[in-house]
Amino acid sequence: MSSTPTDLEKEKSEVDYREDSESQTNSYVYDEAAEKALLRKQDIRIIPLSAAIYLLAYLDRSNIGNAKILNSETHNDLLSETHMTAFQYTIALMVFLIAYALFEVPSNYLLKRLSPSRWIAFLMLAWGALTMGLGGTHTYAELTVIRFLLGVFEAGLFPGLVYFLTFWYRTEERSMRVTFILASATLAGAFGGAIAFGVGHMNQTSGLSAWRWLFILEGLPSCLSSVLIFFILPDYPETAHWLTEDEKKLAAYRLKDQGSKGSSKPMTWGEAKETLTDWRLYAHYAIYFGVSPPFSSLSLFTPSIVAGLGFKSLKANLMTVPPYAVAYVVTVATSWSADRYNARGLHAGIACIVGAAGFMASALLPADAYAHRYGCLIVGAAGSFAAIPPLLGWITSNVFTTSAAGFVIALNISFGAPGQIVGVWIYKAPEATKGYPTGHWTNSALLLFSAAGCFALTVYYRRLNHMLAKQGGEQRLYRY
Repeated sequence: MSSTPTDLEKEKSEVDYREDSESQTNSYVYDEAAEKALLRKQDIRIIPLSAAIYLLAYLDRSNIGNAKILNSETHNDLLSETHMTAFQYTIALMVFLIAYALFEVPSNYLLKRLSPSRWIAFLMLAWGALTMGLGGTHTYAELTVIRFLLGVFEAGLFPGLVYFLTFWYRTEERSMRVTFILASATLAGAFGGAIAFGVGHMNQTSGLSAWRWLFILEGLPSCLSSVLIFFILPDYPETAHWLTEDEKKLAAYRLKDQGSKGSSKPMTWGEAKETLTDWRLYAHYAIYFGVSPPFSSLSLFTPSIVAGLGFKSLKANLMTVPPYAVAYVVTVATSWSADRYNARGLHAGIACIVGAAGFMASALLPADAYAHRYGCLIVGAAGSFAAIPPLLGWITSNVFTTSAAGFVIALNISFGAPGQIVGVWIYKAPEATKGYPTGHWTNSALLLFSAAGCFALTVYYRRLNHMLAKQGGEQRLYRY
């Protein structure tokens, strides 16, 4: 199959760049005003597009939570029509996360190998088609197999987008931009509830239940958008046709001592071994594991939790919007402050404590204290989501082998996948009338664990920097 003109242009640009990138980097005269203009240009092209891609992915992975309760009062919901038990439903959620954990690292490798635009467009087409396929399932087995495949193709997206940013931005510039991408998950949660409320009124339209329409209508935009992404998602600065030659030189200059490059060589075994044996990174992985159960449980069970607070069917879907809307604002504000004061560990730890307090209060309140527990859900969601972007910015800012950046990002999120599996089990259907105490207590305990890890690692980095300064090393070698 012959290459398209677009493919040939990309390949030629990559070859040309490899030939003269070193001379461009060394000869460029730095211009602060030009750098600010370049960042604005990159942001306009990259960040909204990346956030929109993640929003579509999050809609397609979490809409099963809305499908579970949609029109349940008439027995036209997902569980009733597929004859699934609550236990089988949980298994279907879990297999998605198993696939998600297994395929993150290979997917990040293929993103670099095939180029971001090609790989992400392919992933979008695949997960969109699979989401639409969920609308045609009739049995537990069919739904479980498709959920597993959905996990395979969605696995590479978020770590891939974080890795993608390393091609364009310096370390201190990534955290806030990752925030806008990740925060689109909270927007997806809000939109998902509102969309489910509207689609719920389509029950039995053309003979299809509303939950089937939900999967079809939310999977279709991903399929259609994949074609657009293939053509407009920029791969690397050196191949971006919308950058001038001077801007390409500036991009190379800015990232000469950090970041990943489209022309860089694949990671060697020695670099992989160094990454795998660095204990600091496992401390980051453990912290990320602790915030993962709240993230996944809220993503999948917020409609069920809200339904247990006295809201019924379609109104329960609609009332999932405020927790996510508040979480979006808090997440962006927390990340801005973390970057502004260069204190990502401290901000993540405080966010974890806020989230833990929300879940703990909800567990302690009487099951029928609906209004108070709904407020606690908002606090718990805000703290849980706000902790994640600073954590991702923190680990990437403390990785010094740039060719291993994608490996570290994928490993970090893969370690979070077992935590997400924990999240699918802790909100037990028989505890609905009791207010789901097991889920709330578990989330609270794990967030407190992550908060303790954040503070401990922050203290360690500060002491290590102090020791390095005494020895003549760089004072801010490690960021905290």
